[in-house]
Amino acid sequence: MTYILFFIVCFGASIVGAICGIGGGVIIKPVLDSFGILSVTAISFLSGCTVLSMTTYSVIRNKLDKGAASSESADRTRLPLALGAAAGGLIGKEMFSYVKSLSDDPDRVGAVQAACLLVVTIGTLVYTIYKARINTHQVKNAAVCVLIGLFLGIMSSFLGIGGGPINLVVLFYFFSMTTKQAAEDSLYIIFFSQAASLISTIVTGSVPSVEIGLLLLMVAGGILGGVCGRHINKKIDEKTVDKLFIGLMVAMILINIYNIWKYM
Repeated sequence: MTYILFFIVCFGASIVGAICGIGGGVIIKPVLDSFGILSVTAISFLSGCTVLSMTTYSVIRNKLDKGAASSESADRTRLPLALGAAAGGLIGKEMFSYVKSLSDDPDRVGAVQAACLLVVTIGTLVYTIYKARINTHQVKNAAVCVLIGLFLGIMSSFLGIGGGPINLVVLFYFFSMTTKQAAEDSLYIIFFSQAASLISTIVTGSVPSVEIGLLLLMVAGGILGGVCGRHINKKIDEKTVDKLFIGLMVAMILINIYNIWKYM
């Protein structure tokens, strides 16, 4: 029953994640935390692996798809953003380990993650609702792009969500991207940050104890969700994507409030 439940969550979250460009981890992590079946560390690891599998598929498909829309500006900023995200992924992993070590209860870090994610989600929701009134920028400086990617990578790895909604807000504000363009670039950033975090986890021997069967099933759910989500994304317009994104943020706010109460 646990396997089926985890697969459904990963599959559904990855569909929405691929459509909106949030990786799916912003749904997987808090939802699985709320079930209380596994430790916070195990869920962070499983969520990260699932998100990585989905974004790997999406990034490869976008590269192979000659019709994938991408502006010249996005091409110039994508690499430094990705490099910064990779470095941020390593830093975020160390931050998670440090915060976890501060309490005798290893799951107390779940409350910190939920609180951070709650703030990010509320901020993202407010920005998304009023983004038409907000003046955006066109950052082209490579060093600034690296710093932005670094911040996004840290948030992605520490929260175990892949990047989530904060990626979109940052891409909207600093690079004046459209919703679908930001979704594509967000998945690219998530791929590098999660890959760096996973490599660090393996190299340092800090892989938590998880069932291989469960990991493989979640990864399969992530890839299948990515396939379906990418197909749906091509069929719907940007207004529909925005509405789906706003509805998701409201749901995540409620779940994170519950998780903060649960882990405190």
